[in-house]
Amino acid sequence: MSTFSEFELLPSLQETLKEKKFLKTTEIQARAIPLLLKGKSVVGVAETGSGKTLAFALPILHHLKTLENNGDRITKDGQPRAVVIVPTRELGEQVAKVFKPFTHTTRLRVRTVLGGTTMEMARRSIAGPFEVLVATPGRLLQLLEKRQVNFSDIRIFVFDEADQMLDQGFLTDAIRLVTFCPRERQMALFSATVSQSVQELMKKLFSDAEVIRSAGSAKVVRTLTTQNRRVSDGKRAPLLERVIAEPVTGGTLVFTNTREQCDTLFKEMKDKGCKCAIYRGEMDKTERRKNLKAFREGSIDFLISTDLAGRGLDVDHVGRVINYHLPRGMDNYLHRAGRTARAGREGLVINFVTERDEELMERLEEMKQPTRTRR
Repeated sequence: MSTFSEFELLPSLQETLKEKKFLKTTEIQARAIPLLLKGKSVVGVAETGSGKTLAFALPILHHLKTLENNGDRITKDGQPRAVVIVPTRELGEQVAKVFKPFTHTTRLRVRTVLGGTTMEMARRSIAGPFEVLVATPGRLLQLLEKRQVNFSDIRIFVFDEADQMLDQGFLTDAIRLVTFCPRERQMALFSATVSQSVQELMKKLFSDAEVIRSAGSAKVVRTLTTQNRRVSDGKRAPLLERVIAEPVTGGTLVFTNTREQCDTLFKEMKDKGCKCAIYRGEMDKTERRKNLKAFREGSIDFLISTDLAGRGLDVDHVGRVINYHLPRGMDNYLHRAGRTARAGREGLVINFVTERDEELMERLEEMKQPTRTRR
C-alpha cells in the first residue's frame, strides 16, 4: 500500500491524515501498519527518519478507539491499554507529539512518564483515566512497583528506538516491564539497527513476531548527499572554518566522540562568533533541553553533540550533519547520518576523514549507499 487512504483505519484517523497532508506511506509504514491492524506482533527494522513512530501510533489509536466505539471505554484511573517504551525524555516527548494531532478527533488521551521529571509530576500525569502511556523504563518501573499505574488491561506494548534503549543497559528492565502485562497482548519493537542486545530481546519476547526489514535498513536514505573531506596534518579547525562558511538550508549538527571534545569544540566555535550550543550527557538536563529548544527554534545555527543526539532525535530543520570526529562503529554513523534528510527531505553529511577512519570509509563504500558522494 502506497497511500494511507488504502488502510482500513477509522474515519477520524483518516480525517487527521488528510488534514496534516500525510498522503504517501514510507516502506516501514506500508509493511507494518497492516500487520499491526490485524493484531499481529511485529519487529520493524528501518532506517532513521523513515516514519516508524506513525507506523505504530496509527494502529494503537485505531484499536483503542474501536474498543471505545464498541462500548468498552476506559473508566479506571491509571490503567492504560497501550504503552510505548522509549529510551530518553526527549524521544518520549517526540513520540507524544506524533500522537497529539490524532487525539483531537479520536478523543483518546496520551500521557507521559519520563525520566528527568519529579515523581510528583509523574503521579499527576497518570492521574485519572487515559488510554496511551509513553514512558522511559526506569521511571515506569518505579510507578509499577509502587502500584501507582496498572498494566492489567494492556493490549499493545511497544519498544521504540530499541537499539538505543538496550545500549543504555535497559535489557533487564525491558523484559521485567512486560511481566506486568497480561499474557495475551500484542507486541511491537522498532529499531534502526539490530545490536546484540536487540537480538536477545527479540529472542526472549518476539519469537512469534513478524520481522520486517526495510530495504533501506542499515543504509542511509536516498535523499542524503555525503561528502568526505580529508583532514590535513590532523588540523580539523581550518577545515571546519571553510565548511561552516558554505551555505546551507537549516541547522547544523556537529558530532564529536567524547564530552571533552564536545566542550572544546563548543568553546572554539563560540570564540569565533558562531551561534552554537552543546548537547551531551552529564550536563544539566534543564540546560540541555534549553539548548535543544534554541536549536529547534533556529535561534542558534549549530548544535555540538556526542552520540546522545545521534539516537532518535528528530529536529525538522537539520540540513547538515558534520562528523567532526567520525565514530568507530557503523551503527553510530548511521544514527548520526539519520538526523538529516528525514521524511523525504534532502540533507547533507560531511565527514572529516583521517587515516584512522579508512576502515569505516571502506565499509560505507561496500554498502553501495544510494547517494551522491564527493571527495
